[in-house]
Amino acid sequence: MPFLNTQHGPASDGKSGAGPRPSSHPIPDGSAVAATDLAQARRQLLQSSRSGKLDAAGLRQVLVDLHEFWLTSKGAELGIRSRSGFAIVAVGGLGRSELLPYSDLDLILLHDDLAPDRVAEVADGLWYPLWDANIPLDHSVRTVPQALQVASSDVTAALGLLEARHIAGDDDLSSLLIGGVRQQWRTEIRTRFPEVVSHAQDRWRRAGDIAHRAEPDLKNGRGGLRDVQLLGALSIAQLSDGMASLRPDSPGGAGPQAAYGRLLDIRTELHRIAGRPREQVRAQDADEIGAALRIGDRFDLARVISDAARTVSYSIDVGLRTAGNSLPRRGLAKLRRSPIRRPLDEGVVEHNGEIVLARNAIPSKDPGLILRVASSSARTGLPISASTLSRLGDYAPELREPWPAEALSDLLVLLGSGHHMVDPIEALDRTGLWGRLLPEWGAVRDLPPRDPIHTWTVDRHLVETTAHAGSMTTRVARPDLLVLGALIHDLGKGRGADHSIVGAELAIQVGSRIGLWPQDVTVLSEMVRHHLLLPTVATRRDLDDPATAQGVVETLGHNRNLLELLAALAEADSLATGPGVWGEWKASLISDLVRRCMRLIDGAGLATPEPLTDAQVSLAEGGGFAVRLEPTDGLHTYRVIMVAPDQPGLLSQMAGVLALNGLRSHSATVQSHAGSAVNTFVVVPVFGTPPEDGLMRQQLIAAVEGRIDVLARLEVRERESPIPTIASIESSPGSVLGAAAAAGSTDPETDGAGHPKNAVPALYAVAPPRVIWVETGGDDVLMELRTDDRLGLLSRVSSVIERRGADVRWAKVSTLGSTVVDTFSLFIPDDSPEARAALADAVTAVCPPPQPVSETGSGPGGTEGQTGTGRPGVPIS
Repeated sequence: MPFLNTQHGPASDGKSGAGPRPSSHPIPDGSAVAATDLAQARRQLLQSSRSGKLDAAGLRQVLVDLHEFWLTSKGAELGIRSRSGFAIVAVGGLGRSELLPYSDLDLILLHDDLAPDRVAEVADGLWYPLWDANIPLDHSVRTVPQALQVASSDVTAALGLLEARHIAGDDDLSSLLIGGVRQQWRTEIRTRFPEVVSHAQDRWRRAGDIAHRAEPDLKNGRGGLRDVQLLGALSIAQLSDGMASLRPDSPGGAGPQAAYGRLLDIRTELHRIAGRPREQVRAQDADEIGAALRIGDRFDLARVISDAARTVSYSIDVGLRTAGNSLPRRGLAKLRRSPIRRPLDEGVVEHNGEIVLARNAIPSKDPGLILRVASSSARTGLPISASTLSRLGDYAPELREPWPAEALSDLLVLLGSGHHMVDPIEALDRTGLWGRLLPEWGAVRDLPPRDPIHTWTVDRHLVETTAHAGSMTTRVARPDLLVLGALIHDLGKGRGADHSIVGAELAIQVGSRIGLWPQDVTVLSEMVRHHLLLPTVATRRDLDDPATAQGVVETLGHNRNLLELLAALAEADSLATGPGVWGEWKASLISDLVRRCMRLIDGAGLATPEPLTDAQVSLAEGGGFAVRLEPTDGLHTYRVIMVAPDQPGLLSQMAGVLALNGLRSHSATVQSHAGSAVNTFVVVPVFGTPPEDGLMRQQLIAAVEGRIDVLARLEVRERESPIPTIASIESSPGSVLGAAAAAGSTDPETDGAGHPKNAVPALYAVAPPRVIWVETGGDDVLMELRTDDRLGLLSRVSSVIERRGADVRWAKVSTLGSTVVDTFSLFIPDDSPEARAALADAVTAVCPPPQPVSETGSGPGGTEGQTGTGRPGVPIS
């Protein structure tokens, strides 16, 4: 039986034998004529559909009905009836009742272990007429045990058979297969889950990300039809409900099923227009597809595809993460305690590898909770729980305008976290929370660029630009304005006018809402207005002409900070545009232009200490030790005034006491009066409430008297910190790899989420630390430190300065998001270039080191959407 001998090897979608038919066969001509009629009906149906009589969904349903009728009739003719021991089962498009115009027929002929001659006769009678009529066919002949064996050994086959549907013949036989495959899938999913994840990732690597491809693969790409089908498979395994928590008013709020329907309609029209089974949307077909579906032109179609694909991508991320956390434990894993809840911020904790709300958090009374959740996700690299996003969407109120300083600070922490900000912002955007924070975002969401050099949609380009800018925050004096400008520099696109001019007006609107000072709003608006100035002038004008640099300086109003910000933004913008946009030639031209402009701008004024208030003077003149804790306008922000007899090492002890109590310094002034050090700190508790000021006074006295080694205790606290960080999480359930690893882990030294139980958080900076020296014209010198923040940083830095013999005359400390800009006025007894270099090296040694660059991405931690083959770009733009 040569025909049967070709039917038992596994193949795609659970079928085999999809090759060409044999050249000769014993099938009667009458059977071939019936199949020819089927082919003729298919052709007439497609011709009539082109005239607009059938929409995409209607065409699919008629094709399903037509093929089911033929198969049922032909099956009856061949004796495939109830209790016959034969059944025709459909998988693929026909199994899902969504047959496309040029899709294969995916069929399985089931038999109850009947005689080989009889099986061959029925199989030949069913397959050959379809071959003769040139109807594409993917087929197999199986018994139920054979089909279950194939499904058990091949994950592709299993996923295909989960969509199996009875067409004709013995329904008990079909039910035995369908029920058996589903039961087997549920039973074996724990051991097979890593393979399922790997299978999906391989497909994504081959086909790329639909939302950000020039010619997206609607079927196999990330965010495509296969991913929704995978969600269904996880739902069958009872690991996920298959639906992400999306609000009706959020982008893609109708959920992955609605997104699936949009992509399926587009794929149907693609088949109809191309006249063949094509999966990639090409630019030459896009306008016709958009017109047929009444979407608009190819740019409108690209926006619809991007929105649908991002909804599906978010849903598959949530589905895989939920599935990984839902897997039953086996072996030694059963003995582990349930995952603990680790505090991250006020009202925010980590639980089982996800960011969730603390039990006492009340979203309806805490408008800033959304940003604290997002910044915690960016800081730790952990995903936000879907239930948390849903709860925030339902109950979190709008932030009052202007935003409180705490909310702005949390936004800056999020934006300054490099490429780790991409996932939390995407999660907020898909659930409608990002648009609530930034209403102007709706105009650029999923907006395809008109220039094909751009890799990303406009909104994703803004996020990518901000991510790149995060690695440049120590280059500029105002890192907060750099990341904010990067986020909104193209916000004026899609509004029918010059986006730089429109964007400058929007920048004023945004800056005022989020609580920037008026002068900072002006600088932010000028950044957006002139974000193309340096690249345009540097590449199109003669830099040797003095008028070139003079024109730039006059345009920028002789503002050194603005010039510095525009230089960094130009690089970040180019890096986020596409491959090859930023290179040595462009970098050298802009650098040369900036140097020429800097020579024309007057030097910036030197930093000076702020005068003491009357209350501070009174505390200083009282002598002795004093600590005063005062509330501020912020809900979770406090001011701490610490006074003690001035002596070497005092600043380090004061800052260390604050750090030991979990108080993170947002700003500080270090001064002296009447022989006492008068230091004022603005602090935010990492979580909880601050201790009593009397307790901190006793701790300060003990530290000064040497009864407490503050720095040693800080080191112990950091080693034993329960708070996870990006560097300490090699693979978390937030990534599908982490979920797969957790599923197969039986290591007793890992927790339920697959993390090491006693992992030591290793801190890394998104931007490298930088020390800048400024001459004052006197005996003192100003040392400016720019670095990423860490708990106790001020204590560590001031300790290094004091151990090196330098005297801190005064200091101003500012934390702008996650970046610290600290200015110290120092007296260095043996001042020399060598002494300054040694001090700078010692200071940067206690700062978080630059984060390693992932080999799998273009930025720290890697970048999504850059996998697959072919030219990257926005769909069909």
